[in-house]
Amino acid sequence: MKLSISAVLLLGAALAVPAAAQPSNPDDRAASTLSRMTEDEKLGMLMGYLTPRVPEDQIPENVPTGAGFVPGVPRLGIPALAESDASLGIANMGGFMRRNDEATAMPSALLMASTWNPSLIEQAGRVMGAETRAKGFNVLLAGGVNLIREPRNGRNFEYFSEDPLLSGVLAGYSVRGIQSNHVVSTVKHYLLNAQETGRSFADVRMDEPEMRESDLLAFQLAHEIGQPGAVMCSYNKVNSKYACENPFILNDVLRGDWGFKGWVLSDWGAVHSVSIRQGLDQESGRTYDERKTAYFGTPLREALASGSVTQADIDRSVTRILRTIYALGLADDPVKPGNPIDFDQHLDLAQKVAEQGIVLLKNEGNLLPVAANAKRILVVGAHADKGVPQGGGSSQVWPVGGASLRLPIPGEPVYHTRLYMPSSPLDELKKQFPQATIDFDDGTDPARAAKAAGDADIAIVFADQFTAEGHDVPLNLPDNQDALIEAVADANPRTAVVLETGGPVLMPWLDKVPAVVAAWYSGNRGGHAIARVLSGQVNPSGHLAVTFPASVSQLPNPTLPGAAMIDQAKGRDLYDLPEEEQTLEITYPEGSNVGYRWYAQKGFKPLFAFGHGLSYTQFAFETPKVSGKTAEVAVRNTGDRAGATAVQLYLVSRNGKTERRLVGFQRVDLAPGGSQTVKLDIEPRLLAEWENGGWSQPPGTYGFAVGKSAEQLGRTVTVRLPARTWKD
Repeated sequence: MKLSISAVLLLGAALAVPAAAQPSNPDDRAASTLSRMTEDEKLGMLMGYLTPRVPEDQIPENVPTGAGFVPGVPRLGIPALAESDASLGIANMGGFMRRNDEATAMPSALLMASTWNPSLIEQAGRVMGAETRAKGFNVLLAGGVNLIREPRNGRNFEYFSEDPLLSGVLAGYSVRGIQSNHVVSTVKHYLLNAQETGRSFADVRMDEPEMRESDLLAFQLAHEIGQPGAVMCSYNKVNSKYACENPFILNDVLRGDWGFKGWVLSDWGAVHSVSIRQGLDQESGRTYDERKTAYFGTPLREALASGSVTQADIDRSVTRILRTIYALGLADDPVKPGNPIDFDQHLDLAQKVAEQGIVLLKNEGNLLPVAANAKRILVVGAHADKGVPQGGGSSQVWPVGGASLRLPIPGEPVYHTRLYMPSSPLDELKKQFPQATIDFDDGTDPARAAKAAGDADIAIVFADQFTAEGHDVPLNLPDNQDALIEAVADANPRTAVVLETGGPVLMPWLDKVPAVVAAWYSGNRGGHAIARVLSGQVNPSGHLAVTFPASVSQLPNPTLPGAAMIDQAKGRDLYDLPEEEQTLEITYPEGSNVGYRWYAQKGFKPLFAFGHGLSYTQFAFETPKVSGKTAEVAVRNTGDRAGATAVQLYLVSRNGKTERRLVGFQRVDLAPGGSQTVKLDIEPRLLAEWENGGWSQPPGTYGFAVGKSAEQLGRTVTVRLPARTWKD
């Protein structure tokens, strides 16, 4: 007999075992609870539901509307799992899911990564975890670890970087911060989900060594540092098998090699079979639409009855979920919806992240900071009079203070609404420069904006690009903004450009513009942060976590994989194509040499290199002292104002072969004239290759250099290192 969710919740009248009688070890405790569960209770924990699509009388009490929920077992003290998107705060797409329920909108993950500051990202995680609890959720679908292989990917703003070390470390610290609140954080989207085009059926082909040395390494580092309670498998295939039924990446690597003890849940709608034996523990996002198969519903019960799935398979997956619930305190310290949130403190932290992650890309003639005696300033474009943009899709947060502007996208559902955060750069600049006349032009008429710019001491053009889940984007700025920038720059040589984008963009106007700032999606108080950087109250210290290409011809795949399919769809949803036409094989010619490594390998000069970032002061780096396991680097602030930089240590050669791998990094803050010796731990797996089922470091001469970016390197130091092999 098939039971409803309500019946599962009410099944049995036994009281929960008193806390004093419970085993203290989460493994023992999970085993004890499992022994007292009915079969229906066990199976109920393996199916997640999409909350907005489930009848209200079927939703457990106190489970808020979010991404989904999984029924608990009240009689045994097992809480329901209430799940919220995503990595940038407590998502509430368009403000419609929970009518105008506000949360702190963190800056994009790409901006977070540009801080190169793990401890700050852990603090941001603590804020997000605290708000997760306060809003009644105990699972946050955060931890976007995917490497930025495809700069046109519409979800790049949710991911940290193109580098496995930087991505893995920062994701791990973010997860650690979130889970400190006794909530679960996922890491996602496992694995090789690098573009949105064809994501539900794309087949990504890559050899094991290339995966181990890049994307898998990023997830491995995030797992080691953050110990996430759950891993979300992705929509796409990996080497012809869907990620959510891929025993190699789920069983062999994740659990076998890394010892992952949590559970694997699917992305919403990413399940294609009863794949519990292949490594999936929980199907997410059932909608009660009987036309769509819920594989972990009736088909799983039938497989259990036929013997193709065993009781041991069911018990193993339930145990993984239970163990995580106990290990992270979800049962002992359950969430209490409605607890007060210190939004002022959280907004201060979001602003601090934005200020550290904004990157000064170019500053010829020290145009920035804006002169304190400027009398006339023109601000142009990108709704800078209203606020700063945010990305779209499942990570979209309804900000504290409400969206200052909501723009529909023709033909798109509400969750792809364009939102602007209530922090106007124009208003904040007026506070910074009360003595100046500051005018605004919306930028819709380049000729009008150029005419206004001619009378200004400085023109600041804001340019934005909306990116979102479900769509990939060209690298060109939309809406004729390139022409706008060029027109303003022609009229006023003292023009600065502020880019508010989800990733890299091309800049055909770069030679005409003396100053460029990458402000990304800067979050709830982004306008405050941008104005403080432009005025000089904050010294910019961000460094790029992604390469800006000079042209699409430099990309490993100059043509976006699946672009022909988009043309074939002719305006229809790509996923409405006949199933036999939903075949997209993707290869990445760069292999493990993602991003800046590809540029170094090919000898390409990017527009702006990974790691690049200017300051209003200057820094000098001594030649590093390298042992092979650690490096010491003396850094000095040679300018006249306090500032921060990112010390970046690269492997640049091995036995005469040119390499380019970030092997260690640390942010350092220095007073004017101050100095500090920074000690870096070198990640050993970045000195090695994956061979014969393990890591292999060949003997020989290794060259290291400190860089101001992956392209601007200092003197090379060589050391002799012995051979070494090891398993994970």
